[in-house]
Amino acid sequence: MNPDLDRLQPYPFQRLAALKAGITPPAELEHIPLSIGEPRHPAPQVAVQALQGALDGLSRYPVTRGEEALREAIAAWATRRFQLPQTALDPGRHVLPVNGTREALFALAQCVVDRNRPDPRVLMPNPFYQIYEGATLLAGARPAFMDLTADNGFLPDPDAVDPELWDRCQLLYLCNPGNPSGAVMDEAALLRLLERAHRHDFVIAADECYSEIHPREGTPPPGMLGAAHRAGYDGFERVMVFHSLSKRSNLPGLRSGFVAGDARLVEAFHRYRTYHGCAMAPPAQAASIAAWRDEAHVVENQALYDRKFRAVLEILDGVLDLQRPAAGFYLWAPVPGDDAHFARELFAREHVTVLPGSYLSRETPGGNPGRGRVRMALVAPLEDCVEAAQRMRRFLQAGA
Repeated sequence: MNPDLDRLQPYPFQRLAALKAGITPPAELEHIPLSIGEPRHPAPQVAVQALQGALDGLSRYPVTRGEEALREAIAAWATRRFQLPQTALDPGRHVLPVNGTREALFALAQCVVDRNRPDPRVLMPNPFYQIYEGATLLAGARPAFMDLTADNGFLPDPDAVDPELWDRCQLLYLCNPGNPSGAVMDEAALLRLLERAHRHDFVIAADECYSEIHPREGTPPPGMLGAAHRAGYDGFERVMVFHSLSKRSNLPGLRSGFVAGDARLVEAFHRYRTYHGCAMAPPAQAASIAAWRDEAHVVENQALYDRKFRAVLEILDGVLDLQRPAAGFYLWAPVPGDDAHFARELFAREHVTVLPGSYLSRETPGGNPGRGRVRMALVAPLEDCVEAAQRMRRFLQAGA
């Protein structure tokens, strides 16, 4: 067996299941899960119809690079969304469809990390999406954590990282908008990290999967593609950006996303993936083309989240210190006492599941930056989110 498998830690939801084991919540209360970031809004019909109309594609093998029409649809969307010149993003050189960004975020480390270099390191936020850590360990590197706390606005601070660590860094995982806080880095902050990448010779994996979940009346979060191009990095050098239809389009089961950026890295990643065996099925490609071309369902999706945030924040006002995040569909809520105890008791007394923040983080010299918080995913229907918030208010007022 690969000995690096023994370095993997239990996934947060395994720990959550163990935390809840043996508890019998009130039978009269229906369970409301707010723990998993799985969109529950209806899939857009434009994508469903395209999928159904392309089922004859199951009779042929797909190619790893994806159909030209899909790469063109992706490039056109990214060009519009991040205000790029029309010819900046070449569908043939800068874009690669992937089967959801989870597998691509994992696979990139296997492609990029050189385990023969002394003490290879991969930097990542803390709290973080645990795929970053698992990818790092199985690539033969060591993770290094950038603690995200209220004191730094839940944003990575490159100046807080030791210069020697930057020299050993081969890959930086960046989540913007952030999971779980929803904090958003502006273009100036993105460029500070990109400048570090060029100075210290590493690649940035920019996970931007929550970029389309933001207040409808607000400014859309910036992206690394736009920041890089406007700063003069016309070829997106050292940048690999990840986007998904799971959150944007409520299509988590489609397993569809893309990677875009540095043509040299995209080509190397494509070569890796031809052996990895992960080409997207033709019907999924047809659905993806339809979804990337349509913005109407995205606007409707944002409006649904707007209503849920307004309702939940109004109910929890005065019992939790909360405000609407800049993006994403999570509330990163500070809670009284130990976060795991809070989550366990909330489930036991109110049949509502939230995720302890300490399960999303690792201990560092500064402590565990997720301790004392829980992540609440407002993905359930509006009425369920309202009911969960009312139960949580009752729980807090009774003494959590």
